[in-house]
Amino acid sequence: MIKLFKIEFRKILTYRVFWILTGLYFIFLGLGIFMAEFILNDWVNNFNKRFPIPMPHVTLYFFPDIWQNLTFFASIRYVLIFPALVVIILITNEFTNKTIRQNVVNGLSKRDFLFSKLQFILLLSIFVTIVLGIVIFFLGLSHSDAQQFGMMSRKFMFLPGFFIQILSYLIFAFFFGFLLRHTGLAIALFTLYSLIIEPVIYYVLKIPFLQPNNVSPYLPVNSVLRIVEYPSIPFLQKFMGITLQNSVSLLHCGIALMYSAIMIGIVFWLMDKKDL
Repeated sequence: MIKLFKIEFRKILTYRVFWILTGLYFIFLGLGIFMAEFILNDWVNNFNKRFPIPMPHVTLYFFPDIWQNLTFFASIRYVLIFPALVVIILITNEFTNKTIRQNVVNGLSKRDFLFSKLQFILLLSIFVTIVLGIVIFFLGLSHSDAQQFGMMSRKFMFLPGFFIQILSYLIFAFFFGFLLRHTGLAIALFTLYSLIIEPVIYYVLKIPFLQPNNVSPYLPVNSVLRIVEYPSIPFLQKFMGITLQNSVSLLHCGIALMYSAIMIGIVFWLMDKKDL
């Protein structure tokens, strides 16, 4: 495992695109976390100017709801797309530059090569989750009173839920990268599917007369995003009729992990059958 990590780390150490995209991800993640409350309250102010029933201002950074609120904003598909693109580029460049063949010639098996990529995805997911957890803890600590601090751990499970989200989403990108093997094509189709095609399918399937046969929760990307589906904001329920999410569903986590396992299995099968 350490040998595979060293091989992968040497590849990305001088890879400028990796660091640029990773930097952009953390920039957008930070902007989403620190500006979410301001943006939402600005929207509330505009709403209150137009309607006679005022909505209360939103407070995101207090325990225990901060675990749910910030993991939600960190798992929006438009934010997760950046580390997903990093994974796609790292994989497809192996085929474009023929470095995968060189690795095999040097004694690395196909399975070792795949395990090195999965190890990178796992470590990246762990790192992002730890960073987010630290930010949540200190923000919650600075915004919560003694009573709220006493409930600090109540919604902590949203953080492991986020870990499953980002891990599953990156495995989805891993699947696209190995399936298509061409950087531009893989990025275009992954972005098109995850940001446009599946959201359209999701909303079409939510049309009322289709509700009895609704399969939208089981679409690949949507099944991942449903793990932390809504922030803990009361006016969503009061004014928009949205049922607030109080905990992480083991069913939703299981569906996301099932998709991940299927995609990994397909990639391993294809690597055994196809030539490099």
